[in-house]
Amino acid sequence: MCHSTDSRPPAVADPGSVAEEGLIELTSQDGTAFTAFHAQPDEPNGRGVVILPDIRGVHAYYQELARRFAEAGFPAVVLDYYGRTAGLGPRDDAFEWEPHFKQLVPDRVAEDARAAVAFLTGKNPGVAVFSVGFCLGGGHSWRLAGAGLGLAGSIGFYGLPGLAEDRLKDISAPLLLLLAGNDVATSQEDFAAFRGKLDDAGKSYEYKVYEGAPHSFFDGGSAEWKDISADAWRRVLDFTARHAERVA
Repeated sequence: MCHSTDSRPPAVADPGSVAEEGLIELTSQDGTAFTAFHAQPDEPNGRGVVILPDIRGVHAYYQELARRFAEAGFPAVVLDYYGRTAGLGPRDDAFEWEPHFKQLVPDRVAEDARAAVAFLTGKNPGVAVFSVGFCLGGGHSWRLAGAGLGLAGSIGFYGLPGLAEDRLKDISAPLLLLLAGNDVATSQEDFAAFRGKLDDAGKSYEYKVYEGAPHSFFDGGSAEWKDISADAWRRVLDFTARHAERVA
């Protein structure tokens, strides 16, 4: 898994208030009901995020991350991957994700993300929606840029490039790649090859490799990786601000 049970998302400077939060139930295009977590800011900034978690689904870390985004002005939805095989409900540390992970179909994840986007835009008309994913979710986030969801951009932390490559020619939104220099899940050669394919396809992307940082460095509770986490957070805010203006 990406984050330990002690991991915490970075804090927000000068945080705003969260107007509402909690678990919700969404319905995918194929009729599957799945659990999501929603956090709505008191003062929205015109940008929203669909958060694609790691292999654990709607785990407490990602619920806390949705709150951090809402404190920064972003309506946020964390989607759970496992409605089709594990049913509804949040995922705690006892959740046995392995058998359900093996049954994931990328196009079904995209359908679930479409439902999350529809929820955000229905609740926040005119919002520019971005996807933000971690590990497994990072790859799915990059892939969603080619799924026809009307995203303003797609962000991935230490993602799995192979998940996006079948959608490469369809990518129509800019990507942000936030990569760990010491990633144990994906090699630097694989990340470099992915960037080469994006270059060859003429796709717009930005990237940052945090040299020496491990997979799952985005942990504001870690003294060792606190500064890197803060830098990555600033890059997310800057990327979304610039590209929200592009589609406004």
